[in-house]
Amino acid sequence: MNKIKSFTVDHIRLKKGVYVSRVDYLGNEVVTTFDLRMKLPNKETLENEPIHTLEHLIATFVRNDVEFADKVVYFGPMGCLTGMYLILHGEYTSEAVLPLLKRAFDFAAQYEGDIPGVSEIECGTYKLHSLTKAKVEASDYLEVLNQIQPDQLVYPEKKTRS
Repeated sequence: MNKIKSFTVDHIRLKKGVYVSRVDYLGNEVVTTFDLRMKLPNKETLENEPIHTLEHLIATFVRNDVEFADKVVYFGPMGCLTGMYLILHGEYTSEAVLPLLKRAFDFAAQYEGDIPGVSEIECGTYKLHSLTKAKVEASDYLEVLNQIQPDQLVYPEKKTRS
């Protein structure tokens, strides 16, 4: 079997940042998958409660954003719990989505009120949330986004080990 692209990324050298994970061409349509790396791989992880709350808050935000609402295909957590995926209809660069991500994570960092979609009817694990912790994670990642450097926008080249 061929190795999938995400397993070819050098997770030892990967920094927190915003990366184009893949660009897929589906007939005449294009979708771009972004790796929103919030934690250092194999050193830090997101907890389930805040990542679940961030999923609800930011998915709601981006699907209501004036510029990107009709472009959002998916927003949700990575299985490794080090970040989120954002999938957009169209071909985009990391730089092009930075303003959206800054707005979204600022929204989550400042959010007050009921978490969208948190009821037994609307969510499969509706008790697994923490707005307080989600706001901390959103603030931490917003700081990364506000100070982002070029090497946090393109995956590091994989170095072979001898």
